[in-house]
This record gives sequence, structure tokens and C-alpha cells, in this order.
Amino acid sequence: MVVSDFITELKTKLPEVKIEAGSLHTSHLGNNGQAVVFPKSEQEIAEVLKFANRHGKKVNVMGNGTKRGFGGLVETADLLLCLAEYKGIVEHIVGDMTLTVKAGTPFKELQTYLAKFNQQISLDPSNPEHATIGGIIAANDSGPKRLGYGAARDVVIGLRMVYPDGTIIRSGGKVVKNVAGYDMNKLYIGSMGTLGVISEITVKLRPLPKYESVIVLSFLEGDLEEARSFVRKLLDSMMEPVALELINPTLSERLIGERLYSVAVSFEDLESSVLYQQEFVKSILPRNAKVKILQQDKAESFWNEFYSISPNGVGSEEKEQIEAALKIGVVNMDVFSVIRESHLLEDSHNILVESNGGLGHGLCQINLKGSSDDVLSAIDHVRKIAVRLGGYAVVKHLPYALRKEVKVWGEEPAHFFLLEGIKAKVDPNRILNDKRFVGGI
Repeated sequence: MVVSDFITELKTKLPEVKIEAGSLHTSHLGNNGQAVVFPKSEQEIAEVLKFANRHGKKVNVMGNGTKRGFGGLVETADLLLCLAEYKGIVEHIVGDMTLTVKAGTPFKELQTYLAKFNQQISLDPSNPEHATIGGIIAANDSGPKRLGYGAARDVVIGLRMVYPDGTIIRSGGKVVKNVAGYDMNKLYIGSMGTLGVISEITVKLRPLPKYESVIVLSFLEGDLEEARSFVRKLLDSMMEPVALELINPTLSERLIGERLYSVAVSFEDLESSVLYQQEFVKSILPRNAKVKILQQDKAESFWNEFYSISPNGVGSEEKEQIEAALKIGVVNMDVFSVIRESHLLEDSHNILVESNGGLGHGLCQINLKGSSDDVLSAIDHVRKIAVRLGGYAVVKHLPYALRKEVKVWGEEPAHFFLLEGIKAKVDPNRILNDKRFVGGI
């Protein structure tokens, strides 16, 4: 069956579902579809997948498209399943501090709603205005506050999934104390939608902090030994920062106007606790460091700017300069080496580098902008740095044409045969987000 006939039949079978021409939603980032389907219910998602699976048609999945440049070696599938209209809160149990929500709901909308109840989801992903909760969970996205908040796997307590054959399954539950059996949630979180379409997510909540501050220390003449000594003292103390982030000079200039290596320390708690921890930080300050303390609204503005820096697929038009983003994972103190060596690429590769790394969890974000040859060379260089340090590098954003020239996920891990076996069991026809994940899964 040719695609046009397939779409005609799909429209006949599901006349209430909006279906648009793929040309209206084509992106140079790839992960497109010859037609775009906008389901508004879980049952419609199931019917679309069941129909596609029966006819052997490939399906790409997206929310609002922020992660369209993250993985994927199929430029255009038969269908693009867009969950942008499948959104809303299913259940909010304020006393239990749990929330069940549809996958297409933008993250910022959820946080705004929860703020009315003095609650929040303890995640801090990039581009929260556009990123959907389903996409965040599928990509296992998190930000600098992962140090205090944990990752998506720590927040999610239940999922509803639609398998490629249209079967609807549930993993986990709707209560925090849910420990029976295997924790199947972890199988789907971070699988990039290759095992099923996440339809509903249940997360545990935490109270909004009463007070927040960010202390930014900028180190003169790039003295990272002073910075390293300060970080060791802070990590060895009883203080509990929610973020401890090393920032390269280019990004530091953008955020606070200082073109110096900087360390951002964030505290959230009762005002008295935050102020006590601030005083401790002041007591161990390096002699030559410049210090800025941002309280409440200024701290919030700092993080809002921070979360907007990463390139994403919303409204992304092809530009003369290529934008790329990498996620690097190393032992936490090796972040110093990653950020320092990646910053040197500005001169050696003639590119813009904005980078940051978590000194408590070891995850780094490297954003690159420049010509295609320079960006590809820089990606290779950064990956070698990560591997040399015993870590890994994943390309989180890159145009489709260039993704074909790099290994987005790096080398296949030793457990790759397990991933491949799970994919073959759940999606034997390989219709769902084909070639989007590790090793072309």
C-alpha cells in the first residue's frame, strides 16, 4: 500500500483525528513524517499505531518538537505522531503529592499550575516552555538541579504506554510507596520512544522552596585549581546545594557579564537555612574570586536564562551556522577537564562554545555553533576527551544531514544485545521511532 492510499484509509477509519500533510511540518532536523497525525485521546493513539503496525508503516513520535534533533537516522517516516494536542491533567492528589498528566502537556504549564498549590515537579529540563512532559521522560532530560532533585527515573512512579501493536499497558502505580515487582518504568524512561508511546505519566511532587538563592563565583585568570579546592570543601561539608555547576567563560559572560570560569551554587529551602548555607560559602571563598549573590526573583531569572540556551527543534529553521549540543558524562571532578578543554575549541576550531557541567553528578552540556566542518571536528574532539576520562558523549542536537556523519550515541555498549532483544520483542516490525536510539534501534 503506498503512503497516499494508507493515509486515505486512515482518514476513513479515524475521521475525527486531525491529519495534515507532512510538508507543513518538515524540519531540516529530520524525524519528519509524510503525514502528521494529531490524536487527542489515548485510544486514538492506540488506533493509529495498530493501523500502522498492521500495514508495516514507520511512525516517528514527537510532542512539541524540542528534541527533534536528538537522534534519528530516518529523515521522513510514513507518519509523524504529534502529541501536542494530547495534553491536560488527569489527576492531582494534593495531599498525596502526586500528579498524573497526559504526555503532550508542556512542562512550564504544569509547574505554573502546581505553584498554586505550593508544589512542583522536581525536574529542571531545557526549554520548559515548549518541552512536553512526555518528551522529557522519553529522553530522560534533566538540568543542573539534578544534584538536589535527582533524575526523571527518581520522579516518575507510574506510566501508561501504548505499544506499537496498539496494546495499552501500565507500569508502576499512582502512589509513592510502590515497590512490588520489577520497576518497569526505568525501562521506558530514556528509551527515546522506541518501545512505545508514553500516554500518561504519574510523578511524585515536592513542595515549592520557601527561599532560593544562587551564588556565582568567578575565578580570575582561569584559576581552576582555586575553583577545584572550593568545590571540594563545599562537597565535603554538610551543606546541601541543589546545583553546583561549572560554567565556561563564554556562557558566564552571557549569564552574569563576567568572561571568566564561574561556579554557580544554588540553595533552596527555608530562608533561614538558605542564608545559613550562604554564610558558610562566604567563609570558604577563595581570596581572588568575584562573587555575585542572586536572591529569589534574580535567582529565578538566572535559571530561566540558563534553561533557554540549549538549541532545540521548536521553530528551528536551517541557519548558516550549525548548532549542536552534546551531553557528556564523567566522574564529577573530571568536569573541570571537560569544560576547560572544550572551551579551548573556540580558538582551535573557530566556533562558539557555551558549556556547563555538574560538579556533584558529572553531567556536562556542551553547546557548539559554527561551520559544519568545525562543529563535526569539535564533536569528535569532545568525544575523545570524554572517552579518555572513562565517560561517554551523546549528541543531543544536530541537523539530520550531519547526524549521518557521526555516531550520535557513541559506540554500542556491552549490554547492547539486551536492548536489541527488548526492541525485537516489543516492536518486531520496527515501526516506532526506528533508528532513533543506541546502535540504530
